[in-house]
Amino acid sequence: MMNWLFAYVALGLFTGLSAGMLGIGGGLVMVPVLAMIFASQSSFPSGDVLHLALGTSAATILFTSLSSLRSHHQHGAVIWKIVAQISPGILLGTVFGASLASAVPAEPLAVIFACFVLFAAVQMVFNLKPKPNRQLPGRIAVVAVGGAIGCISALVAIGGGVLTVPFLTFCNVKMQKAIGTSAAVGFPIALGSTLGYVANGWARSGLPEWCLGFVYLPALAWMVPCSMLMAPAGAKCTHKLPVVVLKRIFAIFLVLLATRMLLRLIP
Repeated sequence: MMNWLFAYVALGLFTGLSAGMLGIGGGLVMVPVLAMIFASQSSFPSGDVLHLALGTSAATILFTSLSSLRSHHQHGAVIWKIVAQISPGILLGTVFGASLASAVPAEPLAVIFACFVLFAAVQMVFNLKPKPNRQLPGRIAVVAVGGAIGCISALVAIGGGVLTVPFLTFCNVKMQKAIGTSAAVGFPIALGSTLGYVANGWARSGLPEWCLGFVYLPALAWMVPCSMLMAPAGAKCTHKLPVVVLKRIFAIFLVLLATRMLLRLIP
C-alpha cells in the first residue's frame, strides 16, 4: 500500500491545483486516474475498480466542496434560496444515480463516463455558455432539474458544476452567482453520492481492506488534504496565466485520460 500513497498524494495535489486554477471539479480527473491505479493492484477486483474510483471521488468532493462553499459564501456569491429549492431533488437524484452506477457493469459504466468527459471537454474547448433566456421555473420544476443534475453527477462522480452553472446561467442568474451557487449545490451532490456509493457497496464481497462500501479510505485520507492544500495556489495562478488556453489544453488531456482508462478497463 505504501508505494501507492505517493500516487494518491500526487493525484490530490494535481486535482486541487487544476480545480483552483480552472474552476473544474476534481471528479473528471480523479475517476480515470483512480480507476487505473486500482486496476494495477491485485487486491482490487477488476469488476469493481471503476465503482471504487467513483465512490472515492465522490467522498473526496464531499470534503473539498465545503472549502469552496465557504469561500463563495464569504464573497456573497451564493443564492441560498436556490440551494434550498434544488437540494431535495439533488439528494434524491444522487442516491438514485449512485445506485444505478453500482448496478451497471464496469465496461458500459466506463463508456458513460468517457462520453460525459467528451461533453465537458467540448464545453471547455469552445467556451460554450447558454444565453439567459428565462427566469427560474417553479419549485417543482427546480426539484426535477435538481434530480436530473444529481443523478448524472452521481453517475460520473462530479460536483455538478458542468451542469448546474449552465442551468443557472440559462435562467438569468449572473455568472458569478451561478458559480457560487453551483459550489454550494456541490455539497448535497457529494453527500448524496457518497452515501449512495457507501450503501450500495456495503455488502459487496471481495473488496480490498479499508473500504467503506465503494469508498477506499486510504486514497481518500491522502487526497483530501493535498487537494485542499493546492486549491488556493491554483486560484492565484488564475490571475497570472492564460486560463482560456489552459482550459483547452486541459480538455484535451481529459479526453486522452478517459480514453486511456477505457483501453485499460475494456478488454
